[in-house]
This record gives sequence, C-alpha cells and structure tokens, in this order.
Amino acid sequence: MITIGQLARYVGVSIKTIRVYHDKGLFPEPDRDASGYRRYGAHDAIDLIKIRTLAEAGVPLARIRNLRSATDQELQQALREIDNELTARIRGLRATQGRLRQLAAGHLTPLPVEVGAHLEHLVRWGFTPRWVDLQRDLWILVFATHPERAITLFDDQAESLADPALRQLFLDYDHAHDLDADDPRVDDLARRIAEATRERYGLDDLPKLDAGSEIPALIQGAVNASSPAWRRLDTLIREQLDA
Repeated sequence: MITIGQLARYVGVSIKTIRVYHDKGLFPEPDRDASGYRRYGAHDAIDLIKIRTLAEAGVPLARIRNLRSATDQELQQALREIDNELTARIRGLRATQGRLRQLAAGHLTPLPVEVGAHLEHLVRWGFTPRWVDLQRDLWILVFATHPERAITLFDDQAESLADPALRQLFLDYDHAHDLDADDPRVDDLARRIAEATRERYGLDDLPKLDAGSEIPALIQGAVNASSPAWRRLDTLIREQLDA
C-alpha cells in the first residue's frame, strides 16, 4: 500500500489532480489506515492510469466518470469513438502545423492556382503593384475565413475583369488612390461604378459574404485605410446604391 504522494509520482500526475478526480467521483477515495493516512493499492494505480490516459486524450471528466460504470462492450465502443476523435484531432493539428510552417516561411494561406494566375493578369493589365498586393492579401483573408463562399466571389470578380469596360473601372479605382478626396474625378468615378454595379447585379443580387460576418467591413476598411480618395469613393458608391 502506498501514499497519495507515491501514487502521484508512480502514475505521473499531481496530488492535486488525484484530489480533483476524488471530488469529481472519478476515483474513489480509499479508507484511512490506523495512522489516519489514505493508502492506495495496485488496482488504484491501474484505475488512475486509465483515467489519466483518457483525460490526456481530451475526454471530458464527466464522460470518464460515466465510462467507469459502463459494460465491457460499452467501454470498447466508447474507446473506438475516442480513438476516432483523437485521429481527427491529430489530422487537424497536422494541418495547423502545416499552416504554421507556411507562416514561418512567409506564406499565410496558399491561394488556389486560379487566383495566382488572376494576380498575374492584373500586372499585365496595368494595375499598380500596390493594387496587386492588396488584392492578394484580401483574397487570402476571404479564402481563410469564408472558404465555402470564396471561390464564388472570386469567380465573380474575375468575370467582371474579363469585361474591358468593367476592367477600366477597376483600373480607374486603382489609379484614384493618389487623388485628392475632393477631386471631381472621384465623384465621376463613384457615379460610373454605381451605374455599372446596378446594371450588372440589379439591387438585390449583389455578391455578399455572410451577413453576420465582420469580414466584409474589415476588407473594405483595409482598402479605405490606405487612401482618403478610396474612402470617399466607398462612401459615395454606397450612398448612390442605397438611393
């Protein structure tokens, strides 16, 4: 028979952890001996190892407590489920590790091949490096936060830029970056963009991200932050589309 301190050292847990297991009803407390100490035997060590193994696998303590009264068949089924859950967690951790290594190498989120090709088209079409870098960063954000909608939104923009008239509007937007916010060309560009948007989508079919998401505002904020002219363009376009 051993003390709680010896049990803790043998199994590799703290005395505090054992007492928590006692309080939660996972690990019954043995009776005290004549000296007033609780003494533990081999079967207690085995039970504690089982509890520790399940806890380290991420099994909630309440579930572990229920498993102690399970039949052999129920326990085996539960252990298979826990194994499957652990396998899924390992797969997720490996994916996270991969993203961490990409981050360490200077890459955030790998973009689909078509997005990379699209960014190359922007260069050939005469967009500024500033615009190309901004588009890359924004698509990284969209694909990372809305993977289920990102490709649809990307395809819509790529289709817009395939139209020479619409592409010119994007180019004008890019080159408006350095204009004074009160320049009349900003007002004219806002009017032309609003008209083209209404013509392309109508009033009810504008491509949107999740309505409950803060990402659209974050994206537009990132665009507006770099240029007072772009900030005013955004305001004017919204006002004209809402009118």
